Amino acid sequence: MSDILSVSQIKTPGTAAGKDDAIREAGQILVDSGAVGPEYIDAMFEREKSVSTYMGNFLAIPHGTNEAKDSIKASALSVVRYESPIDWDGNEVRFAIGIAGYEGGHLEILGKVAIIFSDMDEVDKLIAAGSAQELYDLLNAVNED
Repeated sequence: MSDILSVSQIKTPGTAAGKDDAIREAGQILVDSGAVGPEYIDAMFEREKSVSTYMGNFLAIPHGTNEAKDSIKASALSVVRYESPIDWDGNEVRFAIGIAGYEGGHLEILGKVAIIFSDMDEVDKLIAAGSAQELYDLLNAVNED
């Protein structure tokens, strides 16, 4: 499996002021990387209507619905970090991590992201990182088999 995250798929700081713009921002990085078609962003909004993708510890993981799997060309992540928390259904989010899992690969990817974000010390390091490269270095475990 090739790397699902590259430095070019990390944006800091993000420009979104709210949840909808954050979903678009995370989704557009996935589109720009060639991992998904543009229709995947619509599926991310559909998923959000049925269940919030807020995970805790300043993290939201917007992703598409099962019906959108045909628009996924490759497994990939997008990472957007916000300087100030954005409101995600009443929760503070500093990271919107878009996920596209090719052929059902999203659960493994979700697990790797969840392990990193379950440790508040690691989240603090991610918040303090000074560049996309530093964020990549801290998140690179997602690329390991």
